[in-house]
Amino acid sequence: MTVGDFIVERLRDWGVRQVFAYPGDGINGIVAAFGNADNDPKFVQTRHEEMAAFAAVGYAKFSSDVGVCLATSGPGAIHLLNGLYDAKLDHVPVVAIVGQTARTAQGGSYQQEVDLHSLFRDVASYLVDVNVPAQLPNALDRAMRTAAADRAPAVLIIPNDVQEQEYEPPKHEFKYIPSSPPSRPSSRVVPADDEVRRAAEVLNTGSRVAILIGQGARDAAAEVVEVADLLGAGVAKALLGKDVLPDDLPFVTGSIGLLGTRPSYELMRDCDRLLIVGSNFPYSQFLPKFGAARGVQIDVDGRAIGMRYPTEVNLVGDARETLRALIPLLERKSDRSWRSTVEGNVERWWEVVERQALVPADPVNPMRIVSELSKRLPANAIVTADSGSATNWYARLLRIRGGVRSSLSGTLATMGCAVPYALGAAFAHGDRPLIALVGDGAMQMNGMAELLTLRQYNIRCVICVFHNNDLNQVTWELRAMGGAPKFEPSQKLPDVSYAAYARSIGLQGIEVDSPDQLGPAWETALASPGAVVLDVCCDPNVPPIPPHATFDQIKDMTEAVLRGDPDAWGVLRRGLQTKIQELLP
Repeated sequence: MTVGDFIVERLRDWGVRQVFAYPGDGINGIVAAFGNADNDPKFVQTRHEEMAAFAAVGYAKFSSDVGVCLATSGPGAIHLLNGLYDAKLDHVPVVAIVGQTARTAQGGSYQQEVDLHSLFRDVASYLVDVNVPAQLPNALDRAMRTAAADRAPAVLIIPNDVQEQEYEPPKHEFKYIPSSPPSRPSSRVVPADDEVRRAAEVLNTGSRVAILIGQGARDAAAEVVEVADLLGAGVAKALLGKDVLPDDLPFVTGSIGLLGTRPSYELMRDCDRLLIVGSNFPYSQFLPKFGAARGVQIDVDGRAIGMRYPTEVNLVGDARETLRALIPLLERKSDRSWRSTVEGNVERWWEVVERQALVPADPVNPMRIVSELSKRLPANAIVTADSGSATNWYARLLRIRGGVRSSLSGTLATMGCAVPYALGAAFAHGDRPLIALVGDGAMQMNGMAELLTLRQYNIRCVICVFHNNDLNQVTWELRAMGGAPKFEPSQKLPDVSYAAYARSIGLQGIEVDSPDQLGPAWETALASPGAVVLDVCCDPNVPPIPPHATFDQIKDMTEAVLRGDPDAWGVLRRGLQTKIQELLP
């Protein structure tokens, strides 16, 4: 058995079913081992190492297990970085195995020799060179355990000559380190009873309670609902927690922040108590004003406690177990006027955004793309969203139902992740409908190439492209934040038919250039047995105006547009038509 053979066998012992990878001579010994093992675990060949890392992140997000990716030395290792940073910032367990120049050539400026420790030092929670076979299995086992424990990337660097050596287990001698068999022990951390009682006192004495949940509350959804019912609270969701509670609950106010909803803004503006569960939402300006609300935070990671809002009671513990300890101490509020206000705001919001989605545009209003999907969203779907203006519509208009999972690059906000996320999700849940919402910039960056991977593995997925020939999110940021008009040389994208490209590689492609076509197109795409590209030509001038935008912010954007924006009057017309829907009875 070679070292490469042992690595593949040990991954199998860990229950790893697939490794997202791209081959190269720096990992020849490991690639050969996949062949020796009859491709078990499966070697999933992506089109680029960055896509392999993204797919591992997507798999980890939707499976709650460790994602594994593999890349060659030098450029292959470098390409992994963006996906690994995505894992680090969104707290996702990923193990990356990378090749390195043979030990005999290291230090000699050899081909593809890169200082991989310097490269990965910031991103990896655990980083080790495997220079002799006896370092295994401890190094690999510790990488798997550290990634899971820290919810972060771990990196193994294995020179290509070591991969081909005969495997020797560690001896029971001085300076050798053994390892235990692969296992996934579980535990639940619960805070001290007196701290839980203090939290209950804070929450019980409030009359207008707001709850903010993130992805850390995913296993505690039922408990969050029970707490919200007892306290008469409304529940807002950070982007990574969008799928924790369904949007058909009348007290769920939706996303929070710049991409958030008006009910979430009002919930935070007017509350006198704030309970944060499993969220590290960074934008404190969207939380209650300092001093306006007393706060309680629950998080399993003590490093994330008290850093976003001056919470006076901080509970370090598992969200579900901590809420279960808290619930018996909470008093049911008899005055439900706050809850009634929250529910009225939510009902009004959904009416407003439905009207906004129906505002005429040239040719299709991008809001309507997501609105029509929401009406047809399968109950067990998995939705991935890319970074860009499409994220606005995903955040505000996608109505999550119970059982639906969704995610995006929440903290790194990197472009090009939605399609490889869907690839990873397919290996986590091959029987569930997959939907990727992708801007045309992200599609050109990564998505078009990765369609080939979806075809190669016969993956059923709907890839909806917001086709507006504009790097739209940056265009709006130039206008609203930079006070500058659209700069076409940087913002305009080359036009291409994404549906025609899909058909050219053997996939189904559907063009939509009229709002009346949208509903039937979604139905056709969702019923398809394979990968489908839904190419929707949409209007780049429909503004993603935050529902809590101030007059001064709108005035600044208007002045920026009028300073020479090529789409000035279209932008102003669409903006007025969209904003006025909030004022109608």
